[in-house]
Amino acid sequence: MAVPKKKISKSRTRTRRAHHALTPANVGTCPQCNEPKLPHRACSKCGYYKGREVVAIIKE
Repeated sequence: MAVPKKKISKSRTRTRRAHHALTPANVGTCPQCNEPKLPHRACSKCGYYKGREVVAIIKE
């Protein structure tokens, strides 16, 4: 089994992980109801995608 010969310093570890940061979601607005929505997905509020209703929303 392979075992490291020397301890990896915190600086070296943190340098390697410098590119692991998360980026925020790219959120746009729905042209129908102006609610925030993810791109390439139907709006969760009104159910429209590309100007057409694709999801029947059940309102209680």
